[in-house]
Amino acid sequence: MDLNGKVAVVTGGTRGVGAGIARAFVEAGAEVVTCARRPPEQRVKGTEFVSLDLRDPDAVREFFAGLPRLDALVNNAGGAPYRPLDQAPVEWHARVIELNLTTALGASLAAYEHLRRAQGSVVMIGSVSGGRPSPGSAAYGAAKAGLESLARSMAVEWAPEVRVNTLVVGMVRTELSHLHYGGENGIEAVSRTVPLGRLAVPSDIGAAAAFLASDAAAYISGASLLVHGGGEAPAFLDAATANKEAVHQETSTPKKEA
Repeated sequence: MDLNGKVAVVTGGTRGVGAGIARAFVEAGAEVVTCARRPPEQRVKGTEFVSLDLRDPDAVREFFAGLPRLDALVNNAGGAPYRPLDQAPVEWHARVIELNLTTALGASLAAYEHLRRAQGSVVMIGSVSGGRPSPGSAAYGAAKAGLESLARSMAVEWAPEVRVNTLVVGMVRTELSHLHYGGENGIEAVSRTVPLGRLAVPSDIGAAAAFLASDAAAYISGASLLVHGGGEAPAFLDAATANKEAVHQETSTPKKEA
């Protein structure tokens, strides 16, 4: 996964998954620019940071126009707090969709000419939430489903000059995980639901993104790569196992005679 001499932009690349992606690209030899609305508390070593509101189309166009070169764009910026559908107005949900879908489209369009000249690639950071029910984050899940669809269409329209792929990311342990999963005990409990026995760490996602941006993935475009540790065991299996254990205990327990 040699990215020597390549220039990459990682949106939202200042913390969590984004920082892991930026770090992986630096380690692979790329020159990395990260962008977000607020500067990071600690910049990833070897990266350049640019303050940018990805929801401002004019600012996005100006930013990409000012780059001398671009070989890879990683659309990572996004996220949403927990909010049931009926506990927020439609305007709130629309902003979630804008942040997680529309900004990726805007950045990709603004970067297109650079990427076309460089025979480069786009990596969308999707989510397993886009392929299953996401109660409490329905707009986020819908946006991530749209992002994956957008990437497949973009891969066809922009071929053969630009490759476009999606990383479909599962649960990741970041500096904010304790807020989502209820502390260390919650993280350990959730980890046990993953077939590989742990949550991903940002470097897992970074390595996969670097692979898709590298020449090692030269014939991969329009693909969705699952990075989720094996996924989630179907809930019915737990119910069936519990029932089997109950039946076994009932049939194996000696009955007292009256």
